[in-house]
Amino acid sequence: MPFTRVCSLTDVKEPGSLRIELDDAAGPGAIAVVRFEGEVFAISDVCSHAEVPLSEGDVEEFKGAPTIECWLHGSCFDLTSGEPTNLPATEPVPVYPVRVEGDDVYVDVAAGATPNRGAR
Repeated sequence: MPFTRVCSLTDVKEPGSLRIELDDAAGPGAIAVVRFEGEVFAISDVCSHAEVPLSEGDVEEFKGAPTIECWLHGSCFDLTSGEPTNLPATEPVPVYPVRVEGDDVYVDVAAGATPNRGAR
C-alpha cells in the first residue's frame, strides 16, 4: 500500500499527537500522528500493556529519545522504534513510515513495524 494522506500538519500540535481512525480493516485500526521537535512520527494508537489510546498521553523526550507516554500507567514508547522505554509495558507497538509534503502528512501503514526516522 502506498503512502496515504492522513491529516494536515497544522492538525497536530507541537509537541502533541492526533488520533487517526483508519478505514482499512486489514490495517492497525487507529494510529497516532505525533509531532516532536520539528519531526513527525506515526505509531499505533494502542498501548501494548493496557490497550488505551497513546494519543491521549504526553509527548516528551525520555533518555534522549522522542517518546509518547501512556496516560494510564506511565509507560513510554520510543517514537522511532515503538519499543517501550520503561515498565509496565514490555512489548513494542508498531511504528509506520511518515512523509510530509507541504502541509500534508502521509503514512504507509502497510509497511508495518519498521524503524521510523520521523519526517520534517
